[in-house]
Amino acid sequence: MNEQRKVIMEAQNINLSFGALPVLNDISIDIRDKEILAIIGPNGAGKTSLLNILSGFYKAQSGKVLFNGQDITSEPTHKRPYLGISRTFQNIELYEGLTSIENLMAGRHSVMTHGIISGAIFFGRARRMESEHRKAVEDIIDFLEMESIRDTPAGFLTYGQRKKVDLGRALASNPKLLLLDEPMAGMNQDEKEDITRFVLDINSVWGIPVLLVEHDMGVVMDISDRVIVINFGLKIAEGSPEEVKNNPKVIEAYLGSSDIYKSSKL
Repeated sequence: MNEQRKVIMEAQNINLSFGALPVLNDISIDIRDKEILAIIGPNGAGKTSLLNILSGFYKAQSGKVLFNGQDITSEPTHKRPYLGISRTFQNIELYEGLTSIENLMAGRHSVMTHGIISGAIFFGRARRMESEHRKAVEDIIDFLEMESIRDTPAGFLTYGQRKKVDLGRALASNPKLLLLDEPMAGMNQDEKEDITRFVLDINSVWGIPVLLVEHDMGVVMDISDRVIVINFGLKIAEGSPEEVKNNPKVIEAYLGSSDIYKSSKL
């Protein structure tokens, strides 16, 4: 059934190296409508580098990136949110002097359409658009249960709260595809359970396909429709969580047994 879903994004034959150091070797993946696709692999496997290719932060030496059939390989990073591609970061990138709600409002920039003049004098259409953007941000605050931190500057938030704001800002751009780079890294068990629930709702209720890079194998195996495994820049496995879990190449890459997937199960 999953194979019949529309392909939203494709990376075709991606090769990336930093000088003489190969990072990604002929990687091809596709992300399909309404699915959660997880990319896993040991540290240094190339997962975040692939995410950086998809979001435009890195440019591959060869290969293509397609989004809804359009070749966006050469599209700069700042234009990709306007296409509907949004992401979070492994190293959180927030405006620390701005409050949570202001950070979310900053994430609305790609969907703000009023002109410079009407925006400058704030009347008519600009005023109506501002109200619409505020309403969208308030909905995200309710959804992510951020009411208690809405007016707190990002610099004063805990690590887990900052990760939640980062997720909220990514949602604020009305994405057609959400790229999540280790959204649960460094969180305690309760925080992981919250983020897991939010990711599932983003996918099932909001209908947004999610590409998830994550080290918590319990989470990955619980919520993913498909899993891709990368090791030393090579794609070594792809399939359902159950198929990947029992793949000998995957077990070997993690230097253990399939029991690793039970160690952090939620």
